[in-house]
Amino acid sequence: MTNESGEALARHVLEVLAERGESLATAESLTGGLLSARLTDVPGASRSFVGAVVSYATRVKESFLGVPAEVVARHGVVSGECAESMASGVRARLDATWGMATTGVAGPDSQEGKAVGTVWVAVAGPDGAVVRRLALTGDRSTIREDTCREVLALLAGVLAGDPSAEPAIPAREEPDLG
Repeated sequence: MTNESGEALARHVLEVLAERGESLATAESLTGGLLSARLTDVPGASRSFVGAVVSYATRVKESFLGVPAEVVARHGVVSGECAESMASGVRARLDATWGMATTGVAGPDSQEGKAVGTVWVAVAGPDGAVVRRLALTGDRSTIREDTCREVLALLAGVLAGDPSAEPAIPAREEPDLG
């Protein structure tokens, strides 16, 4: 995929959200704010995009996004369970209709025994969450860019009602964010 396709995806999801009167927040780990930058590069993004949390440290995932310590202990931060909790947590914390999350290993070294390119993305909305595992290749920059495109494509699919992008995890109680 080219960079333009990532920009087109960002523009598309923001337009759909604005038309529907819905909002979006992001929780990013390996992308470190890149996803938010892609969204805010789109003129008029503020009609739908409310904000982001760059939760690089595990303690931020737990304390601010409400990722349960048990999830981190049992599954690690490079997991679908963590991605889902991050997406649901940012959705609740920033009072958005939709939450997106990215977590994984961009390199150069493995993490939690997971290879470089192991990435989890999640989209949480009113009906629950969709989580995807990605096995990406390339250098750190390529993995981060590809992660942004993949999570935007996932949200676009959910918004379009694509059955393969339907929530697999039912909506859960809002996390206790103190």
